[in-house]
Amino acid sequence: MGRAHGQRPTPARTVMPAILAVLFATGWAANHFTALLPVLAHREGLGRTAIDGAFGIYAVGLLPGLLGGGTLSDRWGRRPLLLTGAAVAGLGNLALLCWHDQTGVFVGRLIVGAGVGVAMSAGTAWSADIGGGSGSVLAGVSLTAGFGCGPVTSALLAQFTAAPVDVPFAVSVGLSAVAVLIGALLARTADASGRAASDRDVSPDAGSGQGVAAALGAALPLAVWVFASATVSMVTMVERMHYRFSGPLLPGMAAALTLTSGVAIQMVARRRGWGPSAGAAGALAAAIGFGAVAAAGATPPLAVFVAVALVLGIAYGLCLRQGLVDVETLSPPRLRGTLTGIFWAVTYLGFGLPVLLVTIEPAVGITTPMMVLSVVAAAIVVLRALRVSSAKRPAAHAVRDEAVRNASNF
Repeated sequence: MGRAHGQRPTPARTVMPAILAVLFATGWAANHFTALLPVLAHREGLGRTAIDGAFGIYAVGLLPGLLGGGTLSDRWGRRPLLLTGAAVAGLGNLALLCWHDQTGVFVGRLIVGAGVGVAMSAGTAWSADIGGGSGSVLAGVSLTAGFGCGPVTSALLAQFTAAPVDVPFAVSVGLSAVAVLIGALLARTADASGRAASDRDVSPDAGSGQGVAAALGAALPLAVWVFASATVSMVTMVERMHYRFSGPLLPGMAAALTLTSGVAIQMVARRRGWGPSAGAAGALAAAIGFGAVAAAGATPPLAVFVAVALVLGIAYGLCLRQGLVDVETLSPPRLRGTLTGIFWAVTYLGFGLPVLLVTIEPAVGITTPMMVLSVVAAAIVVLRALRVSSAKRPAAHAVRDEAVRNASNF
């Protein structure tokens, strides 16, 4: 396809950083709100129902955004969907800046969720189109960095500025605006759209082992632990620490510990070339973390709070990394956006876990659900290990057969 409207494509080396900048701002726009919940509860009188509703209404916007954004990016191109989604997320935070009561919070978070969903699925798929498995990992790292930096910065701004609600939202709006501008200027590919590769661009051999079932079968068992791990650390454990701490700094601290360890372990796995076994390691970390939460009870010590945040951050990071890599390597390129959106949608089911735990607590207590989650995560470790082992056997046989052929020829 030729250049659109005479625009010249930017050099390839600038496209990926621009995409990652937009994804970072998107992660910030999505998650900085969590640090402001104590401030909104105090200043605006928002109760527990309103706060839980804010998370629920965010998911109502997010899930269609993830699924629709990925599918539409396969048809219309990654770039317009990424930039539109990031801009909509910024507009949602602008609404929150101007409108703080319960209705405003619900409307703003609904808009933010829709924009974040579109940007995440389109941006992650575009990163994979450009950089393959490394692009998928970098997309996850950038989003995670935004998820972590947003709450920490907003917590500090809420604690130490004269306008503890207005300033954090204004900073988020400004960051989204700058990121969208950077993306518009620097993320122009040769067809000015960032379209997914078509089937004719892929050799017949490249499709070996690829398919919708293969991609989702590998990625979705890891997807369920991504935000389940993060929210248990950043919501459930924070609530259980209220006997000792309160205010916006504790949620910010939980986000910093969890997401910093998540980013760090993704970078370590990338630099050291960890393969599919990283998925089993992530599920194992989830099993250990959930078991520790169960053992800690209703009033966990500070040391356990910190340790759980780090361990569940590792679970978050490894499950996210390997799930995105599985989608990138196993999905047909023409459906990559759609399958990426499905993966992200399943990860976000984990955001409902804290609400579910609170709902069933009167009937089953606080220990049993976490032990059940720990056992299920351990089962995923076994299944993932068996999957990796079975995948290695054909490769080993192929190497052996090639060696035999070479020896015969010699």
